[in-house]
Amino acid sequence: MLAHDLNSKVIGIDIAENFDPDAASVVQLQQGDATALEFGDASFDIVFSYHALEHIPDYHKALTEMHRVLKPAGTYCIGTPNRARMLGYIGGGSTFAEKVSWNIADWRARFRGRFRNEFGAHAGYTASELQGILLQHFSTTEDVTVEYYRRLYARRVGTVNVLADTGLGQFLFPSVYFIGTR
Repeated sequence: MLAHDLNSKVIGIDIAENFDPDAASVVQLQQGDATALEFGDASFDIVFSYHALEHIPDYHKALTEMHRVLKPAGTYCIGTPNRARMLGYIGGGSTFAEKVSWNIADWRARFRGRFRNEFGAHAGYTASELQGILLQHFSTTEDVTVEYYRRLYARRVGTVNVLADTGLGQFLFPSVYFIGTR
């Protein structure tokens, strides 16, 4: 999780203390628990959680904490894997063999009815699941998944638009992203 305050300080929180040295050179990184943030109420303008929420067993408590540390007009951005995806692990620096192995593990979990975060799967949430969860904690939420992929794949925006317009994106976009206000 990353948070930003008015003093232009960006703070990254992780449960483990094995931080990337390159990231540590540009961001203040510290060990912490997302369910018990060690910051005062209304401390941050922005809270950003990227592919972390699905790993937190008490994610409602983490979202309550994110809400607490946001200023009244604060913004959040939260992204998770898309549980409805057909394939995952498309980008990144992993090997092709690792990606195939992880997708096979996901499909095995699906067939066993265990493709859920609470069963240890890197499942994430469907867009509607995540939106419902976020609305329990924040006043506004907006699905920006399609906008995210339009920017990420600017050279293939036509393909992204077709996926979005036909509804196939809900199964082919590997992640879902939302922004909103406290």
